[in-house]
Amino acid sequence: MKRKSIFSLVVMAAVIGVLLFSASASVMAQDEEVTITVGTWADESFEAAVELFNDKYPNINVELQLAAIEDHHDNLLTRLAAGGEVPDVAYLEDQYISTLAARGGFVDLSQEPYNGDQHKDKLVGYPFAQATTQDGQLVAMPTDVAPGTIFYRHDRLEELGVDIEDIKTFEDWIEVGKKFTESGENRWLIGDVANIYTMMVNGSSTDRFFNENGELVINSPRFLKAFRTAKEVRDMGLDAEISEWTNEWFTVLREGQVLMQPSGAWLGGHLKEWIAPETAGKWRVTSFPEGYDGPWGGSFAGIPKSSDNKEAAWKFIEFMATDRAVQWSNFRIADMFPTIEDLYDHEAFAEEIDFYGGQKARLVWKETILNIPAINTNQHDSFVMDMMGNALGEVLEGNKTPEEALNETETLIERRIRR
Repeated sequence: MKRKSIFSLVVMAAVIGVLLFSASASVMAQDEEVTITVGTWADESFEAAVELFNDKYPNINVELQLAAIEDHHDNLLTRLAAGGEVPDVAYLEDQYISTLAARGGFVDLSQEPYNGDQHKDKLVGYPFAQATTQDGQLVAMPTDVAPGTIFYRHDRLEELGVDIEDIKTFEDWIEVGKKFTESGENRWLIGDVANIYTMMVNGSSTDRFFNENGELVINSPRFLKAFRTAKEVRDMGLDAEISEWTNEWFTVLREGQVLMQPSGAWLGGHLKEWIAPETAGKWRVTSFPEGYDGPWGGSFAGIPKSSDNKEAAWKFIEFMATDRAVQWSNFRIADMFPTIEDLYDHEAFAEEIDFYGGQKARLVWKETILNIPAINTNQHDSFVMDMMGNALGEVLEGNKTPEEALNETETLIERRIRR
């Protein structure tokens, strides 16, 4: 019995030694310096966000791989398909996430050791639906959401003697746009009429291009109305026919030559920081007309399966998606709307914002966000979005009627999907 006791003590000592060694190794692993690559597109808040991350994780170096938003996603799609080198953390915009998720190249963040689903209750709900595949995989975490909004020139409405409260429908906007266009040279309702279409499609249904059963829904009254309204605006000469993110677009925003600019709330950060800071006080924001509340952008971050630094990558993503300080910093700097829902109750949301002439703009965006339902996404979304853009172009050029364009595009898309 004594020999057995001695043997037990020896075994216990060995076990304790192993546990102590494991704990020591774990601490060492936590302190080990590692570099992660983060692929994204630039915004004004990212540098401050990385600094906040490094305050908590000084041992994790962040190497940014910046590219224009379309180039970033095109490169990511190409490299995932070819098995090429991809970043440890890949940022994804909402319109690309379903397509990238379908490629199967991302870690399921709902599984151990990530357990991303544990954050669902405290984050805004609808982006989780966008980032979840049909078989239940969470391929990315939402890091910001983007309520769709209309930035409009309050000073121009005052010149026309129009009160924003009297503009309730798309037809109301068109009528005001006619008055504005007739009031002087080089004046338009909007820069690019395609944004009329986007407002009407993004904000009118839980379906984007497909319903919950995966059925294509583009040949419907919703899209027909969007095509017809866009064509009406073009035929009246109410859009400047200029593309966004061009020098011409920057000019009409600065000079007040367009009455309204639909976008995500994040555009406000660009307007006040570098596009048109001299226009402070002249802008206001409002919701889309006719209750068309919907998103306009939004960012997610996922971990490619080929990453060699998944643990550090997850720490970065979890921090960016759930840390209150970084979420608030992003919002303050660049109007990147928080994913943490209870931040919306912060008193700062009721602040009067100088750039918007003292308007409490954040309350407008808050109401929009809370009205956005979970949106059905599909692996073919980005392809269909491109096809619909081409179809709209045919209508605007007068080559096809809205009905013809939708019928033909529906046939082409279904044929492509069946391949």
